[in-house]
Amino acid sequence: MTMLKDPSVKYRPFPQIALSDRQWPSRTIERAPRWLSTDLRDGNQALIDPMGAEKKARFFELLVKVGLKEIEVGFPSAGATEFDFIRGLVDSGKVPEDVLVQVLTQSRQDLIERSFESLAGVHAAIVHLYNAVSPLWRQVVFGMEQHEIRGIAENGAKVLRDQIAKYPQTKWHVEYSPETFSTAELDFSISCCEAVMDILQPTPEHPIILNLPATVEAATPNIYADQIEYFCRNLPNRESAVISLHTHNDRGTGVAAAELGLMAGADRVEGCLFGNGERTGNCCLVTVALNMYTQGVDPGLDFSDIDEVIQTVEYCNQLKVAERHPYGGELVFTAFSGSHQDAIKKGFAAQEQRNDQLWAVPYLPIDPADLGRSYEAVIRVNSQSGKGGFAWVLEQDQGIKLPKRMQAHFSRHVQQLADEMGRELQAGDIWTVFRKTYRLDEPQRFQLIDYEEARGADGTRIFTGKIGVNGKEQTVSGRGNGLISSVLATLAESFGVKLEVRDYAEHSMGKSSDARAAAYVECIKPDGSVVWGVGIDEDVATASVRAVLSAANA
Repeated sequence: MTMLKDPSVKYRPFPQIALSDRQWPSRTIERAPRWLSTDLRDGNQALIDPMGAEKKARFFELLVKVGLKEIEVGFPSAGATEFDFIRGLVDSGKVPEDVLVQVLTQSRQDLIERSFESLAGVHAAIVHLYNAVSPLWRQVVFGMEQHEIRGIAENGAKVLRDQIAKYPQTKWHVEYSPETFSTAELDFSISCCEAVMDILQPTPEHPIILNLPATVEAATPNIYADQIEYFCRNLPNRESAVISLHTHNDRGTGVAAAELGLMAGADRVEGCLFGNGERTGNCCLVTVALNMYTQGVDPGLDFSDIDEVIQTVEYCNQLKVAERHPYGGELVFTAFSGSHQDAIKKGFAAQEQRNDQLWAVPYLPIDPADLGRSYEAVIRVNSQSGKGGFAWVLEQDQGIKLPKRMQAHFSRHVQQLADEMGRELQAGDIWTVFRKTYRLDEPQRFQLIDYEEARGADGTRIFTGKIGVNGKEQTVSGRGNGLISSVLATLAESFGVKLEVRDYAEHSMGKSSDARAAAYVECIKPDGSVVWGVGIDEDVATASVRAVLSAANA
């Protein structure tokens, strides 16, 4: 099947909103909204390998450190894993007094009751009730009429009201989402919210949170802004509601929709750090917050060490933050073009001469130093390419930087281990399988004991070494154009092991003067099969010898 020449026979444009006197286009964002992170819920459910308790706890600590005051921590009625994690947070006292944890629940009595049980004893919390309201969901998924869908919301609100009375020691807040809001009739969404408000009786002093999701982004962000402004204008008792935005990125404009939604009157933004989430992801809280920051508005979130944030997010999600992701990507402050670099350098010089706090440097909308980035990265010419999830864990944990082709080779072994263990792999598990896969632990057939390298009269290199062969020491030698080729010659002449080097890489495993070196060699056997060898040593040359022997041991 191919793309249609006339897509209008299959797809219809989203209808415009009847709002001729819209006010949002002339407004600006002048203050930060309330923020909610749903990384531990929407973000986690979108991962191939969902976070375990250790990673969830680490992510929660990061969110608190960044300054998030509202954190959706899970869907407790979904299963024991979610429930136990939330209870662990509450029972351990790890929820700060100024932080509201939030849980998500469908509008069913047993699920709502289970949600309250998960939070019993917490100082304050938000219970987030939702049900889908759009025509597609009503007709295709539920087979219900509008009044039946509204009844689901009303019944859930009544259970919420009763459960709140059951746990008076906690300061409860309620959030209601007419799920699929952006593709539903506006007046019907308002009627569902009004019905919930009538039951819960919010006040300006203790408002309800009404969350208006673009569950699937279906239109341009200006239409979403029109929907938000219309909703805010026509909601009865608007002063008793906090209007919350929950955008997705199916059309690539989740951030823009959230920003225009704030201009249209919303008070709160839900999203994930670096835009994780189902399909193309949720709204990126980092981007929205730092967009405000570059306009002189304090977002109330602290990304002063954005690389630390990225490190934790990548570790927990096992998803790399894209090199071009706004503000956080590895390459966003790097200019490869000579003319760009020249303009940036001149901008820095002019900035210094002006002695002015106002930032004005070409190609840099934000001072990288504000995010903990160095200026050296700005003038790089070369950049590191992206790394796979397993390779990233090895680099962070052990200083191992896998060559690209080696990443694909190693990932098969890690996947096999993950299938066998049936659980999330820790960094130690990956390091163990790495050492086993590339034969870094004794005993092996060939084991380096000692060696010397000399230059022959003809300029070739001569390798003379003591090698343990199946536990017995042998003195062997070989000649080649370099150290590696002389080791290969030694293996061929002394043991009949023939290898051809296809690729070689090495690097320091740290920044200190006594850091060890790692070497990687990709070799081809006479039958055409490919083997990888790894060597680690205080000396880089010795590491390369060990790498060749590692390949020979395959």
